[in-house]
Amino acid sequence: MKATDYELEDERSPELCVDCDVTAHTSCPDRVVFTEQGNTDGWISTDYTVELPR
Repeated sequence: MKATDYELEDERSPELCVDCDVTAHTSCPDRVVFTEQGNTDGWISTDYTVELPR
């Protein structure tokens, strides 16, 4: 899977972000999988994601 992190403005991979609790990984163009740091057994997969306004 390609690892991405929508929170990082400099587009570093999640592995380089030590303070990220949840990372997003794109397994295919229409699928995003979210994982929690330190919890490889629990994950959420979705076909539709939206950006939250800040």
